[in-house]
Amino acid sequence: MSSTDNRPIGVFDSGIGGLTVVDAIQKQLPQEAIIYYGDTAHLPYGDKSADAIRYYSLKISKFLIDKGCKMVVIACNSASTAAYHVLTDFFSSDTLFVNVVDPLVKFAGQQQYSKVGIIATKATIASKVYEQRLKEQSMKLDVVSLATPLFVPMIEEGFYNDKLSHNIIDNYLSDDRFKDIDALILACTHYPLIRRQIYEYFDGQVDVIDSTKPTVDIIRQELERNDLLSGDDHLPTHQFIVSDVSPTFEETTKIFLNRNINLTQESIW
Repeated sequence: MSSTDNRPIGVFDSGIGGLTVVDAIQKQLPQEAIIYYGDTAHLPYGDKSADAIRYYSLKISKFLIDKGCKMVVIACNSASTAAYHVLTDFFSSDTLFVNVVDPLVKFAGQQQYSKVGIIATKATIASKVYEQRLKEQSMKLDVVSLATPLFVPMIEEGFYNDKLSHNIIDNYLSDDRFKDIDALILACTHYPLIRRQIYEYFDGQVDVIDSTKPTVDIIRQELERNDLLSGDDHLPTHQFIVSDVSPTFEETTKIFLNRNINLTQESIW
């Protein structure tokens, strides 16, 4: 007989883009409590050095572990790339870790694509982690990538599905390297908010995939494997914490979760 564990899942990101992962968890695992930490004081991680990202990630993970989290989800591609192995080295005896890169790469690699495009922050693109891991699964796969740094501030400032966002999207995706792609990987947890616009840019002829569902599938598998799923009758409570709060961010959270949430500020630096 399986046991249950009603401790929360910790989720963190450099800002509030990771709320797309929270939204997916709440829809697919509604019995699970969540503590979310958005490091809004240091966003975006995509412009930070790998050492800085690892430092922030270590501090946040320790904070979430001290809060009793049974799992920590790194809902940030930059942190998943730069810090995942460091976090597992430091804290593997304390909690489980799931990143958003490996599930997305695994999902994309299972499809029969010939040419795949990747868009992400500067840090994620510079790491070449997606190209390398996709090539490990299929040497014949043609992989092209482009840093799209304006998307994160555009989304977090609420400029989406308007003329400005359409212009920025058109400017990036008209790049010649995306000619004849079968799929476009949205390698940033903010980007699901503009997934529909991107899909429409390609007239529905290109698969547009993001990390939310593949990541939650892995979260479920890891919780089940370790007998850590909360009970079906558990009524979870959630906490949403940021390192720096502003009215803009509070408004923007509605975009990600389609409802008002109570943001609390807690600096751990």
